[in-house]
This record gives sequence, structure tokens and C-alpha cells, in this order.
Amino acid sequence: MLKLFDLSLKLNGFPIAKAQEEFASFTAVSADDYPEFIEKRKQAIVDFHLKHNTFYRNLAGNETFTSWNHLPVLAKKHLQKPLVERLSEGYTEKTVFVNKTSGSSGDPFVFAKDKHAHALTWASNMYRFGWFGIDFNSSYQARFYGIPLDKTGYYKERFKDFLSHRYRFPIFDLSDKVLEGVLEHFKTKKFDYINGYTSSIVLFAKFLQQRNIILTEVCPTLKVCMVTSEMLFEEDKKLLETYLGVPIVNEYGASELDLIAFQNPQGEWQVNSETLFVEILDENNQPVPYGTEGKVVITSLDNKAHPFIRYEIGDMGILDEKSTAKKPILKKLIGRTSDIALLPSGKKSPGLTFYYVTKSIIEDDGNVKEFIVRQKTLDSFEIDYVSENELTLNQITEIEKAIAKYLEPGLHFTYNRKEVLKRTARGKLKQFQTEL
Repeated sequence: MLKLFDLSLKLNGFPIAKAQEEFASFTAVSADDYPEFIEKRKQAIVDFHLKHNTFYRNLAGNETFTSWNHLPVLAKKHLQKPLVERLSEGYTEKTVFVNKTSGSSGDPFVFAKDKHAHALTWASNMYRFGWFGIDFNSSYQARFYGIPLDKTGYYKERFKDFLSHRYRFPIFDLSDKVLEGVLEHFKTKKFDYINGYTSSIVLFAKFLQQRNIILTEVCPTLKVCMVTSEMLFEEDKKLLETYLGVPIVNEYGASELDLIAFQNPQGEWQVNSETLFVEILDENNQPVPYGTEGKVVITSLDNKAHPFIRYEIGDMGILDEKSTAKKPILKKLIGRTSDIALLPSGKKSPGLTFYYVTKSIIEDDGNVKEFIVRQKTLDSFEIDYVSENELTLNQITEIEKAIAKYLEPGLHFTYNRKEVLKRTARGKLKQFQTEL
């Protein structure tokens, strides 16, 4: 069988066969030897950038590597300068993979990967999806993602979808009429798996729930669903498992890096220790023990074109106590550091706490399809929601009682019923937004 996906990578200059071979050698390193293996790779990537990257050398303030914990933590604000100023010697914008982050953290920037590092990213993806019997060359993907709306970008993405053996459902309009069309595709196409933004797939599952349809009954080839880019709550996971009829796999990644964590067949959120080194740091940029909350900071171990060394991705998380160098486990992803709600008492709370508490009440009767919470001032919030009917006075009372109990009393809310919620340019739904 012609491996069209592999071929498209190769034709674009990404040495996928070599990358897969190298990736296999990473996974073959024993658990006992892994700490030393990682230390050598950390040392090698830092030495390379201190020697060949002026931007990183200036940031680090020296030309030699002395101590890992004394290396600077790279923030997104450091990267908001022209790409050409950040590239290593020997690399140009024409010889690397160039892309742009979504800006979901509020700090979008253009980044680069050398072609070998980008091929390793694909090898990493293929390996993890393979845990669930998915082969990018032959498995047919139902893709719930945004798509550029300009003509050139639109057809470019459609062509990439063809090469990648996937069918894309644009997610900017997910009205019932559109979802009827989506369902028809599942009835006529032999999809192997679903991949896409959590909120969009949850909305589709609610549509199926209303019609009492189990997706695998109309599309029996479906094996698994991977959700990404947005928080997956436990009750949403149960809804997806019930109405899609397949296992739900939660992935956590970043376009500038790789898949960061991917739920393994045992249900653990296994951290990528092959192409990345993931740390959890405190406010003073010092490592915290396993089981302790802190900032997620990541090093790309292979990208020589552009340094991502101790790169603060903008999320808070916890590594499980049972983590090892070879198999770190992400116990919890708390949310973006930029999505912190500041309250009148001086308390700071992850913004998703508001969303989570509200969600437990607002969606009970199946009336509300989706919603977002926006902080306007220290004590005032707006909830925009899509539903068939207005929220009842009882629902509003219950929301405000729960928030007073779990966060603090004296907060004020206004409720706006909408036809559709505003998504980012890429189609993501930002569940909590702060305007402070």
C-alpha cells in the first residue's frame, strides 16, 4: 500500500524514516539508563544553542553550561521578536519548518523547527496514536478543527487533509442543521477515529444525546476519539464515551513543541519523555517534588533551529508521585497561568474553577449546549450561553450559591443568551476569559 502520509512528509523535506528509526532507539533505552540518557541530551541541546544561537547566548548570559537550574526560563514575551533574530547559525526561514502559535495564552509568535526535529514530532505522534491501532497512512480521520476562511488557506488545508487521509468538519458553525450534515457523513464514510477540539466534539455528542443516537451504530468502523486543545471534564468524557461509543483519549500538546502528554491505554496521562523534558517549577523557577503544583516548563531536546529550553508554556500542572524519568505521568493540568481570576478578597483562583462550578448546574437539564465565563471587574462576571430556553431563576440562584460556597460570596453575575459563542480564529472555545 502506498504510504501517502509518509510520502508527503518526505517530499516536504522531513526525513520521517530516519526519525522513526531514531525515535525507536529512544524508546528502547531502559528505565534504569533513562536518567543519564536524558541528562546527556539536555546537555547537548544547551551546548548547541550556547555555541550557535546568539539570541539564546544573550538570554543565558554566558557561553558555557554550568547548572541546569541556573538556566533562564524562556517566556513567550522573549520570543516576540523577528524569527530571523532567533534562528541558530546555519538555518534560514527557507530551510526550516515555520509556523505560528494560536495565541491562546495571549502571546502569539512565529516559531521554527529544523526539519529533523519536525520529523521526530511526527514520529512521536505516530507512535502514540499507534497505541490505539491508528496508522496515519491508512486510518481515516474525522477531524473537528478550524480551517482558514480565505480561499488559498482553505484549499491548502483541504489538500493537506487529503494527503493525511482525513475529512475535516469546520467548527465555526455547529448549529443543529450543520450537525445533521456531520452525522450524514458518519453514516456514509468509514471513519476509524475522531480527532479535534474538545468543545466541538462535546457539542456533537450532545446533539447525538438529544436524538438518542450512539455514533458507532451508524459508523461501526469507529475505534477511538482523541480530544485536544481544550479542557476535558470528567462528565464530558462520560458523555463522549456513551454517545460516540468508543474510548476517549485526552491529549495535551503545543504546536511549537510536540505532544506533551497523551493518555495511554492504561488511562494514564503519559508525558512525552522521548522528544521533550518536562519540569514543574515554583514561582522562583525551582523544581518542585512530584505531586506538587507548579508551572509547566518544557525543553525541546532536538530542535536545533530554534531554542525551546526551559520554555514556560503558560500552563499549571502536577506530575504524579509515581513518575519516573522514562515514564512521567501528568496527574493534573490545572489551566493556563494567564487564566487566573482575581477576587475582591485578594484570593486567586484558576478561572476554570468558575467554569467548572457553573457547569455542574447549568448543564443538568440538557438545555444549555455550551457557555463561557468572562471576568469584567474584580467582583463582576458575565456568562454567555447557548440554549433553547433562557436560564431559569432557580438555575441562576443555584449557580450563585455554588460560587459563593466554592469561591467566595459577594460576586455579581449577568447572563447573556446567545445564538452562537465567539471562538478564536482557529476555532477554539476559550471557556474562561478575563478582562482585568
